[in-house]
Amino acid sequence: MTQQAIKPTLAFDVYGTLITTHGVLTQLQSMVGDKAMDFSNRWREKQLEYSFRRGLMQNYVSFTECTRQALEYTCQYYQINLSAEQKRHLMACYKTLPAFDDVKPALSALKEQGYRLFAFSNGTKDAVETLLKTADIDGFFEGVVSADEIKTFKPNPEIYGYFLTQSHSSASHTWLISSNPFDVTGAISAGWKAAWIQRSPKSIFDPWEIEPTSIATSLSTLDGQIDKA
Repeated sequence: MTQQAIKPTLAFDVYGTLITTHGVLTQLQSMVGDKAMDFSNRWREKQLEYSFRRGLMQNYVSFTECTRQALEYTCQYYQINLSAEQKRHLMACYKTLPAFDDVKPALSALKEQGYRLFAFSNGTKDAVETLLKTADIDGFFEGVVSADEIKTFKPNPEIYGYFLTQSHSSASHTWLISSNPFDVTGAISAGWKAAWIQRSPKSIFDPWEIEPTSIATSLSTLDGQIDKA
């Protein structure tokens, strides 16, 4: 079989792409009331900011620790005094977040069509494996590749190179699937192709000189777009 006949390797971002980080909203609503959505968004933004800053500083802590520290920041930002037990509960919820509705049928279809599927995340391998198992989608993936294994975070180009080594793939034959623009631009800068999953019409792709190879509003339309690219 020729290289051209082989389906590309697909690297799926996890948080925000397969797994919704707003899965803690029910718990947040019971703790912070009508501030729950704003609280969730601020928590997520700080989580990512902390990973970027630590990557640049080369002062690594795990993504779980970035998440915990972002939670502390968000509590201070909104002047909400959550108890230690409430914070532990929210962090525990982050380990069992749900998948988006389109994920399982899309992964099943892509797997059946012969694509090689990997989970590719800033999260630790244990945390990602727990998330995928809880969401009942772990069986679709050949493996999990975590930035934690080389103590850095996306979009550091090292992690994209590390993925290729771990998956035995090449940049020209690998697609990133992500709802995070920073991840898409990172992958394309590393020589990959990348599909941006625009899960909300309010989501904006950074107006840089780097554009996604493909844009989809759902994982369900990916297969045709990848084959045509």
